[in-house]
Amino acid sequence: MASAAPRSRDVSAPHALSPLPSVRLPHPIAYTLLIIPFGAMSGYVSVAMAFLCTRFGLSVEDGALLVAAGMLPHIWKFLWAPIVDTTLTRKRWYMLAVVLCTLGITAMSAIPLGKQNMRLLEATIFVANLASTLVCMSIEGLMAHATPPAERGRVGGWFQAGNLGGSGLGGGAGLWMATHFSAPWMAGAMLGAIFLAGSLALRWIPEAKAEARQVGLPRAMVDVVQELWGVIRSRGGVVCAALCVLPINTGTATNVLSQAEVAAKWGADENTVALVNGALNGVLSAAGCLVAGAICTRINSRTVYIIVALLMSLVATAMSLSPFTRTNYIAYSLVYVFVLGLSYTAFTGFVLDAIGKGAAATKYNAFASLSNAPITYMGLVLAWAQTKWGEHGMLYTEALAGVGGVMALSVLIAAVRPRGTPDVTFTEPLAPGSN
Repeated sequence: MASAAPRSRDVSAPHALSPLPSVRLPHPIAYTLLIIPFGAMSGYVSVAMAFLCTRFGLSVEDGALLVAAGMLPHIWKFLWAPIVDTTLTRKRWYMLAVVLCTLGITAMSAIPLGKQNMRLLEATIFVANLASTLVCMSIEGLMAHATPPAERGRVGGWFQAGNLGGSGLGGGAGLWMATHFSAPWMAGAMLGAIFLAGSLALRWIPEAKAEARQVGLPRAMVDVVQELWGVIRSRGGVVCAALCVLPINTGTATNVLSQAEVAAKWGADENTVALVNGALNGVLSAAGCLVAGAICTRINSRTVYIIVALLMSLVATAMSLSPFTRTNYIAYSLVYVFVLGLSYTAFTGFVLDAIGKGAAATKYNAFASLSNAPITYMGLVLAWAQTKWGEHGMLYTEALAGVGGVMALSVLIAAVRPRGTPDVTFTEPLAPGSN
């Protein structure tokens, strides 16, 4: 795997930027438990609420708009990431964010679905998912400080297993509870209780101090921006950014396939959707994460990410060509989420390689924000494609976007790779001779 970029400037004492030898490193399952609220918030919107939209008189495109409202904070979260890096400790940020997520998901589940409530729903989903970005930032900061380079692939696998497993919990279990409990708000309240229980895993993680402790806040804010710019201006940083913004490995076909009107074309009812997007989703996506974690310890994470993108396009094409039956809906949906798990771990690996330790939340979230842009725009594109061309056209659009993205990325890598070198390194500046 490519080496991590060196820090361009200290933003706090060196001991705050690397694991202490005297501190026992936590088992990565702790990150699995702690990141569950982040995945569950997204899963509840993209699966549970999306499925119920068409049942309550909303369109497929209305469902896509609600999902987009939830994704919007994740596109812009890098703007407030420096605050997490430079103010409270990561653990305090986490607890604050989890409480806000608990309140947010309860409110989301309590508002009736309907055209008259679309603006209120969009606003509530936006605010609740803004809180979930703070969950992710705090965990990413703890993870980057406590994880040695040799363990990044393994830790990334467990981290993304919790993310996607949480998505299955919020989507599948959330949908089941929303359709079986006596009041919809109970589904959100139950998920919120799970969030709070999972926060107990914080006790296993060593604290990472705020990076403003040794310098003033304004100076620290400038320093973290310089850290970020140092990564982005490198050759590998450009490639990393391209991997994030191209329409590959988005997994957004599941958002459309989860809607009641679309799932019915395969004969899938609410119980089937809850099954494949709940327990089975969590198990198989987590398995994909862990498998990719093992692979990424042997193969460059960016290479794995590209291969997985082509595999995901193949799955979408095969699903379109196969008969529309309930069995095929279940089978292809589960294969799709397994492949998605592979891609999420590869993403974590190549970003951790790029960012190093200094200003970890800011740098990780800059790339994570970029990666959420194609998830948002492809969700809207696929909803439009389904409306215009049906389910076949939607799946072919997903497949062609992935192949086209890989082709564009190949051209970029060839353009920025220095002559005579086998790979693009993360640390080499884009402009020869620049500092």
